[in-house]
Amino acid sequence: MRVNLMVGGSVELIPKQEVQDRQHENWIGVDHGATWLIQHGIVPQSAVGDFDSTDAAEFTTVRQEITNIKKLPTAKDMTDTQAGVLTAIKQFQPDQIDIFGATGGRLDQLLANLYLPLQDQFKDYLPKIRFIDRQNIVSYYFPGTYTLRRQPKFKYLAFVNLTPVEDLNLVDEKYPLHHWSSLIPFSWSSNEFAGDENHFSFRKGIVAVILSGDWPLH
Repeated sequence: MRVNLMVGGSVELIPKQEVQDRQHENWIGVDHGATWLIQHGIVPQSAVGDFDSTDAAEFTTVRQEITNIKKLPTAKDMTDTQAGVLTAIKQFQPDQIDIFGATGGRLDQLLANLYLPLQDQFKDYLPKIRFIDRQNIVSYYFPGTYTLRRQPKFKYLAFVNLTPVEDLNLVDEKYPLHHWSSLIPFSWSSNEFAGDENHFSFRKGIVAVILSGDWPLH
C-alpha cells in the first residue's frame, strides 16, 4: 500500500497532475498541505501539524472536511513532516510513503525533510520513503546492489552519500565510478542514464539517489 503526504511547502514545485492521478489513494495532509489538498478536490484521511501557516477560515474548512485531525503545539520536538510520516506509519503500515510539498522555500526546512529518513524512528522505513516534486525524485538506499529505471522528463541522476560510504560503484551509468569510499557526505551529480536501466552498488553507508530534470517540467 502506498500513502501520500502533502506538506505545506512551495506550491509551485508540486506536480499537480501526478497528485490528481493519485486522488483516490490514501493521503495525509500536513499543516497547510491539508488545505491545499481540499482546495484541489482531495480529502485526506488524516491531517496533522501545528497549522501555524493555516488561517482561521482555512482551518475551519479542514475541521469540516477531515474527521481525523491531530493538532500539535507550535513549540515541539519534531517537525510537522516528521509527525506526518509517523502518522502514515501508525495508521497504514505502508509499503511506500511518497512526500509532496516538502521542497523549496526555507533551506533549514528542506534539509530537515531530506535528512528525516536517517533518524532512528524512521530508519526501518528509509527505503520506502521518497520525496517528489516537479523537478526531482529522491529515494534512499541501504547497502546492496540495485537497478534503476529511467523515468520520462528526469534526465539527470545523482548519487549522494549521506553518511560515510564504502565501495560505491556506478556500474553502467554515463559516468561510471568504481570502488569509491568517503568519510564525508558527497554528491556525484549530473550523471545520466546510459540505457533504460542502470545499476549501482555499495557496501556500507546510506545513499540517496536523485532523479532530476530541467525546469520547467509538468
